[in-house]
Amino acid sequence: MNFYTRKWVKPEDLNAHGTLFGGSLLRWIDEEAAIYAIIQLGTNSCVTKYMSEINFINSARQGDIIELGIKATHFGHTSITLACEVRNKISHKSILTVDKIVFVSIDEYGKPKAHGKTAITYTDERLREED
Repeated sequence: MNFYTRKWVKPEDLNAHGTLFGGSLLRWIDEEAAIYAIIQLGTNSCVTKYMSEINFINSARQGDIIELGIKATHFGHTSITLACEVRNKISHKSILTVDKIVFVSIDEYGKPKAHGKTAITYTDERLREED
């Protein structure tokens, strides 16, 4: 798992209990996963198709720095499947895991389209070192 995206938990990200609002975290995950999928598939034309069970493990509080880790686990004919882990940057405690996030490459009509990819594209040398 590569951890390159970091977020600082701010007051506007909190729920009524003073911890990170799950909706904010899921928005960040979907955005980062989409960026990862776009880079891997080489196209902006992909959409989130599926997100598996979300496992909230620990909370994050205001001022925490969290890291989002994304990893490609499978390439389909029209899709890419990713896994995600979010952890506290300082304590390294896991905050959340998502085992399966599926993105589908689409054509101009919104229909699934073959992407022709079968393996991770290394656009950043740091990725090659950690895989």
